[in-house]
Amino acid sequence: MSDEIPLYRRLLRRLGALTRRQMRFSLMLVGASWGVVREALRPTSWRRTVLHEFKNTLRQAAGGGLFSTLFTAALTGFGIVAQAIYWLGIAGMADSTDSLLATVLVREIAPVLVGIILLGRSAMLSLTQLGQLTLGGELRALQAQGIDPFMTLVMPRALAMMLSSFTLGMVFSIISLSVGYGVCRVHSVITMPLWTFLYDIVGAMKPIDYLGIPLKLTISGFLLSLATQLTGLDATRSDTIATLLPRGFARGILVIMVVNVVLGVTVA
Repeated sequence: MSDEIPLYRRLLRRLGALTRRQMRFSLMLVGASWGVVREALRPTSWRRTVLHEFKNTLRQAAGGGLFSTLFTAALTGFGIVAQAIYWLGIAGMADSTDSLLATVLVREIAPVLVGIILLGRSAMLSLTQLGQLTLGGELRALQAQGIDPFMTLVMPRALAMMLSSFTLGMVFSIISLSVGYGVCRVHSVITMPLWTFLYDIVGAMKPIDYLGIPLKLTISGFLLSLATQLTGLDATRSDTIATLLPRGFARGILVIMVVNVVLGVTVA
């Protein structure tokens, strides 16, 4: 039968099969994103169980990741903000401090570090839970009972992670700048009040940054949650938790970097 198929069609079939295999997860991510957005806009989708899962995930991601965010922000403020203010002042470039901190810290560093915190703190937990449910057959049991795992688990977790990413990103930016200011104030590098320091940094931001920075935080958190959850839902019989975790971690890091690079070039 295959001998009757022209050579060019066989080559196209093999090329298409290879493309589908390579693009399969990306297409799943796009489809799941549209599904979450569409279902989230329907009031009937927000049943009591969905709201309960949304609140639990929001509490676990935002509340549980708050200490890690504060600690990372303090280290960033001490190691990057304070050093940047000090050395720019030594080099006679103190006037560019505000724009540099707004560009490098708030726009570039904060979304990446917050995404990594959420990946390790919350996204990998969702991957493990869904992977165990898939491998153990519990998801099929839920579907047999008429419970849609996408509506009950995936949608509320993705939206909660999106909101948590934005919240922790704002906390990270404020704390890191405040810690850097405090270090410089103690060493008499700067003498202005804290509110003036923060106001100057906000004033150094471009109008497009007020759109680009929230987009980076929300989209990266949203897609990060979906990527790790889909990895758990897409588990096969040959998979184990030991094989799912590295795959989900790699996909999560890739999503964070791609979102920040693409939006950094196109929007911010």
